[in-house]
Amino acid sequence: MSELLPAEAPPTDNPFAAGAAYIDGRYMPIGEAAIPITDWGYRRSDVTYDVVGVWDGRFFRLDEHLARFRASMDKFRFSPGESDADIRAVLHRCVALSGLRNAYVAMDCLRGRPGPGMPYHPIYARNYIAAFAIPWVWVMAPAVQERGAHLVIAETLRIPPDSVDPTAKNFHWADLTRGQFEASDRDADFCLLLDRDGNVTEGPGFNVFFVIDGRVVTPDAGVLEGITRRSVFDLCDEMDLPWEARRVSAAEARDADEIFLSTTAGGIMPAARIDGCIMGNDRPGPISTGLRERFWSRRAEGWHGTPVDYSAAD
Repeated sequence: MSELLPAEAPPTDNPFAAGAAYIDGRYMPIGEAAIPITDWGYRRSDVTYDVVGVWDGRFFRLDEHLARFRASMDKFRFSPGESDADIRAVLHRCVALSGLRNAYVAMDCLRGRPGPGMPYHPIYARNYIAAFAIPWVWVMAPAVQERGAHLVIAETLRIPPDSVDPTAKNFHWADLTRGQFEASDRDADFCLLLDRDGNVTEGPGFNVFFVIDGRVVTPDAGVLEGITRRSVFDLCDEMDLPWEARRVSAAEARDADEIFLSTTAGGIMPAARIDGCIMGNDRPGPISTGLRERFWSRRAEGWHGTPVDYSAAD
């Protein structure tokens, strides 16, 4: 997989070569980016965010990421001054300043804190946008993708959606982080979390898919409606693979023929083991492999691509 990533060669005299950030109306090198320690975005994790990938100089499904970001802001009752067009321009400029051809590009909306003399209530806290572009980040290292991830079903349960809406991206990761420590303790790469009814939800930063009797199945509740997840549905249609979104029990997950994960920072990522049980021949299965290869082939063709406006750095 690593051969798919063209070498970056940013000019050494570019102060933004390690990444570029935008915070509350100002651009700066990533190493200078900071938010006030007293803001509720930091103190209360009162933030929503989204992440879009840039590969070979093109954003992937940029409009859909912006639409989801706006929907997340609405759900958490954020109202920053920037329009969607403004945020789009900010993302282009961050990438352009960095000069990166392959980048991990984040957009955040944070709650500040009430001004002097105002009631100590989130209604009175100012909202603002932050964004940054840094070199491409792999959620799962290419070498792990090649051999297939080792997964565990964590004992930690996912935060219920009636407490924190998982369809709006958020910083409430305590359950996911705790699950990752469980995975490490059990010599696995990643965890999957169940809901309180014993059904699979998602993992730390990714959706999960199961191949069951030739059908691609993914959980339909308690999960982020991922943009790469949507891409899997599109690819299944292209490849005449049946798919469905429904409840998946822990027992059914452990008995699946194949498992793969999907995320912006990694694409389609196959697994080879779950809870110590080996699937197939302890390597990625044929459907997972076929979808992964098709995903990156389509990306190389410019599928759903928006060219970065590198002139925005001027």
